[in-house]
Amino acid sequence: MHAVSPCPLLSDSSSPLIDWTTMAAPREPEVIRDKAAMRAWSRRRRAEGKTVAVVPTMGYLHQGHLSLISAAAAAASADPVAIVVTIYVNPSQFAPSEDLATYPSDFAGDLRKLASTGVVDAVFNPPDLYVRGAGRRGAASGGAISCLEEAAGDGHETWVRVERLEKGMCGASRPVFFRGVATIVSKLFNIIEPDVAVFGKKDYQQWRVICRMVRDLDFAIEIIGSEIVREADGLAMSSRNVHLSREEREKALSISRSLVDARTGALKGNTDCKQIKNKIVQTLTETGGQVDYVEIVEQESLVPVEQIDGPVVICVAAWFGKVRLIDNIEIDTRS
Repeated sequence: MHAVSPCPLLSDSSSPLIDWTTMAAPREPEVIRDKAAMRAWSRRRRAEGKTVAVVPTMGYLHQGHLSLISAAAAAASADPVAIVVTIYVNPSQFAPSEDLATYPSDFAGDLRKLASTGVVDAVFNPPDLYVRGAGRRGAASGGAISCLEEAAGDGHETWVRVERLEKGMCGASRPVFFRGVATIVSKLFNIIEPDVAVFGKKDYQQWRVICRMVRDLDFAIEIIGSEIVREADGLAMSSRNVHLSREEREKALSISRSLVDARTGALKGNTDCKQIKNKIVQTLTETGGQVDYVEIVEQESLVPVEQIDGPVVICVAAWFGKVRLIDNIEIDTRS
């Protein structure tokens, strides 16, 4: 079993696209829907001397997800690895006003993509991971309510919070999001009992929240942050990109371009965060975006900074049409 290690500060490079046809022969992963069966499967793999690696997803897989699988396959240099991909759209991280009902899905297509990698051993696709009750429950603390609470009544009521890191950025505009993420990831960890878990760094705040949760709750799991995978034109890959019109997609390229320009400027000495943020907001607004936030924060603590003088990450969220996109870029002016 892998020893627990802190999340590393990785480089700001993006992951290349993966041609799985040159790496492994296609093979169908086993589909598991029952929690007890999933836990038993993992324990059998560990008894065989294998490292169990999990890649949590909500499905509608793209090359970014497949890059996480590549990172999982490389996670165990000495031991053979058994890879589990979870496909579960988690209702507790969506507010009733958000896009749970329209979140894209293509389970058959996902299975074909996973089979093409030749390295995925199992797919955990449970019908539901929450206890559903009767009646209707009121809002959670702070007035926020998730789709789960709206539908589950007096059922599930236990939540995992990472109280400081979940505040700000995505947590400000999506108050139930990180509570739902931390809770469902905890549930998946308890069911699958992995040695390694891989998360994409496009969801930077989410990655850091999971790292902190694993540290604070003593999960014996190594968390790997995998680099952002981009389209050829620079747009960060996302399952939500499918909802962009051609015009909106072209305008959305201003996110990655403004981030690259900001990094280039910072490395040349323009390290004033207020100026950098104002420029990004101006660029996105002029191209038709509605900015949710632009923040420059220390990479691990996510504390906002006024001057770039160490490892930081610029995080952006903006709406183009009805689609909310997030992206980020890491910068370290010391290197």
